[in-house]
Amino acid sequence: MAPARVAPMDVLIHAVVGLHIIGIAALLGGFMTQMKAMGKGEARMVPAMLHGALTMLVTGVALVGLNQADGNSVNTVKIGVKLALLIVILGLVYVKRDDEKVEAAAFGTVGALTVANVFVAVLWT
Repeated sequence: MAPARVAPMDVLIHAVVGLHIIGIAALLGGFMTQMKAMGKGEARMVPAMLHGALTMLVTGVALVGLNQADGNSVNTVKIGVKLALLIVILGLVYVKRDDEKVEAAAFGTVGALTVANVFVAVLWT
C-alpha cells in the first residue's frame, strides 16, 4: 500500500496552527509568570503577553483564510467569539503595557479571557 500523500495546504495550515499555539503559550505564560506579583499588587503586562496576543490575532486570521481557501467550512460564530475575546485581551495588554503596576482586576481579566479563549477553541465543536 502506498503511503498517504499530504497536501501542501494541509502542511501550511498545521504549521500556522502551531504558531497560533505558540502565541497562546506566550500570552498565558507571560500571565502565569506574573501571578505571584498580581497577589502583591505589583503585576505588569510583560512583552510576551503583547507579542503572544498579536501572534494569535495574525495566525487566527490566517487560519480562517487558509481554511476557507482550502474549501473547509469555518464556524463564523465561534471565530467571532474568539476574536471578540482576543480584542479585549489585546486592548487591555496594549493600554497597560507601559504601566509599572497593573490593577489585579485588569490583569486577572486578561488571564481569565485567555483561558476562556482556549476553552472556546477546544470545547466548541
